[in-house]
Amino acid sequence: MKLDSEHAQPANPQPDSKFARAELVDFNQIEPVECPCGLARRAFADSPHFPGTVHLTQISQDARSHFHQAHTEIYVILDCEADAAIELDGKLHPVRPRMSILIPPHVKHRAVGKMEVLIVCTPEFDPADEFFEDPGTERVIPD
Repeated sequence: MKLDSEHAQPANPQPDSKFARAELVDFNQIEPVECPCGLARRAFADSPHFPGTVHLTQISQDARSHFHQAHTEIYVILDCEADAAIELDGKLHPVRPRMSILIPPHVKHRAVGKMEVLIVCTPEFDPADEFFEDPGTERVIPD
């Protein structure tokens, strides 16, 4: 079974089993990568059993407004500053721990303030599906 990182381990390995095995990932063992808002640790990218990725992201600065054409993201706020917010299509929404936000394709969004979030992204995260706009430009949403 191919796992998404050298630190992922199948649970209850059964070499002769014809059934899928659970996968365990320790985010602390995944090397963080820089993203536009801080650092992300991305898991399950190579899993044949999940059509997406899960990111533990440390948001250390206000993100640039962006959107995705294919990705749907679910943000789960684990921890945040008291004045943290998520901006969705230009409107700020305060957030607090244990809140969740579903962001479908074409919704402009950005995190505002420091926070730790768990992001479920489907399909699998692809940085080529991250679109930033210059001020004053309008995005075109295909029919």
